[in-house]
Amino acid sequence: MNTAVRGGLRLVTGLVLGACTAIAELIFVLLAGLLLASVRVWPRGRHAVLRPVRKAGRWLVARERARLATFHRIRLPPLYGGPENDDRALRYLALRWPLGLLGGGALGCLLVGIGTEFFVMFGWLVREVRHPEDLALTALGGLLLSFLAVQGVLGAATWEAGLATRLLSPPQQEEELLRRIEELFTSRTGMVDAVHDERRRIERDLHDGVQQRLVALGMLLGRARRSDDPHRTSVLLRQAHEESQRALVDLREVAWRVYPAALDEAGLEAALSTVVDRAPIPVLVSHYVMRPLPRAVATVAYFVVAETVTNTIKHAEATKIAVTVEEMEGVLYVRIEDNGKGGATPEGSGLVGLARRVAALDGTFTVRSPSGGPTEIIAELPCA
Repeated sequence: MNTAVRGGLRLVTGLVLGACTAIAELIFVLLAGLLLASVRVWPRGRHAVLRPVRKAGRWLVARERARLATFHRIRLPPLYGGPENDDRALRYLALRWPLGLLGGGALGCLLVGIGTEFFVMFGWLVREVRHPEDLALTALGGLLLSFLAVQGVLGAATWEAGLATRLLSPPQQEEELLRRIEELFTSRTGMVDAVHDERRRIERDLHDGVQQRLVALGMLLGRARRSDDPHRTSVLLRQAHEESQRALVDLREVAWRVYPAALDEAGLEAALSTVVDRAPIPVLVSHYVMRPLPRAVATVAYFVVAETVTNTIKHAEATKIAVTVEEMEGVLYVRIEDNGKGGATPEGSGLVGLARRVAALDGTFTVRSPSGGPTEIIAELPCA
């Protein structure tokens, strides 16, 4: 069964169910109207009447939302409770039931038209036709009825979609807030994952670097203590001293990657100069920021540069890197370019963590790295 047939059957099923629910909605609207009219006579019972009416209205609207999502592929943002939204739901039910009955009536006319065509064809095959002109007119009438019924079915489905979108979608401000909440939830989840990744990286650096150095240092000192040969003891102590220096270098490297002290003491430009000093290939930094940046923005900008330079040195086979940091109209632009072999993807382990850091500040992270190079990475960080 092809897609068009499945879509048609799904649409027909949705309209049949919509016609059934329209009857229930008509009954609800009539009863709700009578109850609300009684409030004028008995004002003190207003809350006692409105509560069950709104509750029943929310239940019926929830069923309609499920039907629209299942059979009409109309998925609407959630419409939370509250007097204003409850009133929108009641207005939707008051306007929806005529459309439901219209859709059911159009389907009924379509069945009549199809039945008429079937009757004409059956009569033509099994019986002798004495008045073919009457049979032709009947067939033409059936075709016209079927055509008009199909248009009615499609029109009813379109009107239902429009009515639901207009009355069951949250207002623009509320929809914007919901979108913002979803973005914040996503960025917070990404930031938590980035923090966990960073912790795993620090643990790996300490385990594979500093810890191994300290183990070797302890073994050298132990062998020196057990040695009776002064010359051998002197050699072992010299090796232990050299190992302690290497452990100190590794420890400083880990501390620098966790958070550079220069970032707080002298700002982003000075912190980036440490990246240049540590890089084994030329790194040119152009810094065009005339005012102090918020600490969170400066921190993310620094790590974007530091991690990108580190990844480029490890994987890109580049011979030079250019870093540009500039602020324009309240946005900090961080651009890193290299002349490496390219092929970097935003889904790479290192770049994913950077993208999460940038997203946590409502920024954007763009990677352009065609095969063969060059690679350009741009982070845009709001700092107004």
